[in-house]
Amino acid sequence: MATGADVLGLLLPAGGWYISGDDYEGIQFLECEPITKAQFTAGFAKYDAWKAEQDAKAVTDKATAQAKLAALGLSADEIKAITN
Repeated sequence: MATGADVLGLLLPAGGWYISGDDYEGIQFLECEPITKAQFTAGFAKYDAWKAEQDAKAVTDKATAQAKLAALGLSADEIKAITN
């Protein structure tokens, strides 16, 4: 589950904001263009989708790397030692 800071980090990656809690009312836009409450609220679903995509990519990348190492003749224990 995304936090307000996660959402702002996704929507305003250059920073310039401060948040206290996870509510729009807790945001202070210090050195950035403010976003709307609707953008902030929609950002939670956007962040969750982005995070799920990143997690799935990490799993796929790890599986691909393990398959390449197995193709080189490494044992499961050797692959585990390299990838963990």
